[in-house]
Amino acid sequence: MKPKTTVLAAKVAAVLIALTTGATAFAQSAGGLFIEPGVTYERGETTIDYPAPFSNSTGEANGFGLMGRLGFHLQDIIILGLDARYAMPKFTDSSVSYDAEATSFNWGPFVGIQTPLLGIRVWGNYVAGGFLDPKSSGNLDVKFEESTGYRVGAGIHWLMVSINLEYQNLKYNKAILESIGGFNPGSTFDSVKPKNESWILSVSFPFEM
Repeated sequence: MKPKTTVLAAKVAAVLIALTTGATAFAQSAGGLFIEPGVTYERGETTIDYPAPFSNSTGEANGFGLMGRLGFHLQDIIILGLDARYAMPKFTDSSVSYDAEATSFNWGPFVGIQTPLLGIRVWGNYVAGGFLDPKSSGNLDVKFEESTGYRVGAGIHWLMVSINLEYQNLKYNKAILESIGGFNPGSTFDSVKPKNESWILSVSFPFEM
């Protein structure tokens, strides 16, 4: 693991431990557990800056997925914990005519506020890790790892259902060329950092205990 990645992981772990410890102590008297599964649909644009002599490219990553949150609610107002996403988008890329089904996963801590006013909820999410793995297209197979970024969103909560809209901004810090033309080089390109900007519509089911 690289030094920068190690430091980032240590900071994220320290934040999560602090949040969890504080939330656990407070939740014992003022709150409880919070669980929120859901279904998502994301529509996003990707950009990849390739080194010379390749040209830079644009593409899309659109598709359905699943979400899950686990954490604490405090005084029925503040919610915080971990957020995980799994999706199965269609991935396209212009420069190499890439067109394939993909799988993606990302995770990170979140914190939000829910109000009694029309059931409005808002939150922010730091994405600490994940990947985007398209299947092979033509004679090319790539994978993007070490995603970092953020997600912000808002929703309307009614009874046990929440309708949500989120903006997501991710960067993948590692690109892996898994195969090309029948060869399997497994080459890693740290300078190739794909970016993804997406809008995510979701229906989720928050449970407070």
